[in-house]
Amino acid sequence: MALSRIWSAFILIAVFVAASKAAFFGNNQIFSQMVVGKADDAYDTVRYVMVGSPASTGITSKENFAKYLSGYGYVAADSAHLASVIITDDVNSDSVAAIKSATGSNAVFTYKSVQTKLVKKADGIIETCKSAVNISIGLIGIMALFMGFMSIAERAGGIRLLSKIIGPFFSRLFPDIPKGHPAMGHMMMNFSANLLGLDNAATPFGIKSMESLQEINTDKDVASNAQIMFLCLHAAGFSLIPVSIIAVRASLKSANPTDIFVPCMITTFVATMAAMFMVSFKQKIRIFQPVILAWVGGLSAILVLLVVYLTSLNAAAVQSFSNVLSNGLILLIFLLIILGALYKRIDVFDAFIDGAKGGFETSVRIIPYLVGMLVAISLLRTSGTFDVVINGMKSLFAALGADTRFVDGLPTALIRPLSGGGARGMMVDTMKNFGADSFAGRLASILQGSSDTTFYVIAVYFGAVGIKNTRYAVGAMLLADLVGILTAITLAYLFFGNV
Repeated sequence: MALSRIWSAFILIAVFVAASKAAFFGNNQIFSQMVVGKADDAYDTVRYVMVGSPASTGITSKENFAKYLSGYGYVAADSAHLASVIITDDVNSDSVAAIKSATGSNAVFTYKSVQTKLVKKADGIIETCKSAVNISIGLIGIMALFMGFMSIAERAGGIRLLSKIIGPFFSRLFPDIPKGHPAMGHMMMNFSANLLGLDNAATPFGIKSMESLQEINTDKDVASNAQIMFLCLHAAGFSLIPVSIIAVRASLKSANPTDIFVPCMITTFVATMAAMFMVSFKQKIRIFQPVILAWVGGLSAILVLLVVYLTSLNAAAVQSFSNVLSNGLILLIFLLIILGALYKRIDVFDAFIDGAKGGFETSVRIIPYLVGMLVAISLLRTSGTFDVVINGMKSLFAALGADTRFVDGLPTALIRPLSGGGARGMMVDTMKNFGADSFAGRLASILQGSSDTTFYVIAVYFGAVGIKNTRYAVGAMLLADLVGILTAITLAYLFFGNV
């Protein structure tokens, strides 16, 4: 019921905002953008600021400026899309350095730097429906591969062995799961994949976990306690090294691309602990048990040691270590599964095919849930609702006399629960506009790595097992997201407040 209300609210708010823009601001294109708009449409709002003298830049017209922008890859610039060009001789070294940092420009000419504010159209609901199906199609092969190997591991007894290893901890956190049940092994595989940033592996493992938990769910339409606990921990997104974020920062000329990995790691750990405590309180689970404390304490100690080690490496070494660890682990898992199956004399290929068929069926089954959720999110984005919220928050904190620097990074946080790709785009846009090493750029990076895509997770994972009543799962996940956001902002001021 909670998900139904949130989904309805998304659509109603988006349509109301769009209608207000059309009625009071004369935006006659907004309804078209919301329905048939495409993300690769021409930029509808572009504001450029050129710093330098006309003599030094050679920019004398919008047409020249369009060619200049095209040369830097900002946009296939058309002079019709240039809202304004401002050329000034009032330049100082600080402003030039700031704009160079914001754009990542290493231009040879002194003042040949550009600061851009690009507002790109998002996909309307028609294109979003296609995207939802494409996402599901893209999942088919990955799901088939990993579900096939999971099937081999189950027949060989590997999942049950893993369940026994982590049983003492999970049996306290998931008291409704029978001792030694395969669901514990499936969940452990999912958490391990998340820990190493293996998104492609985490989704199949996670869906398999939900299916295993659904087998022991007495009410098939209502989320069980175990399913809620699992998804809340999963959505908190505890990960060790945010490799993709580091790579983006490096590509945008950050002086130290890896300086955000410690705050990211701490943020996801705090959000995960918050999710565990909140759900445990709701389900009346005694969290301060020796076994739980021992596991959490051990994990914290490992985390500290890993942080100490990684802080001694440079950016290239961190990426190399992460690639070897994550990709090597996938191959190691496959190797161990096959060796175990051969030892147990399992018909390996037959087991793989059986599991792969299940992966295909699951990928198709989630399409309606994915379409519904992504369409609602698309309406929020194309209606400009996010812009209204961000501008309102900035005005509010400015009126209160508070430091408003953190507000520039909040678009990433607001979109993160709704769209992973959208949040990544917001993070990149923030770094381009304010600089990869600016406070806003670093905060956006931490926020991007602070949680998983909550509503996508809800749509895919609950949809995969046909859960209609998610109970308090949505609220618990969003509260964990809020803890992650507050932690990220706090750590950003702690680590980079003097930037």
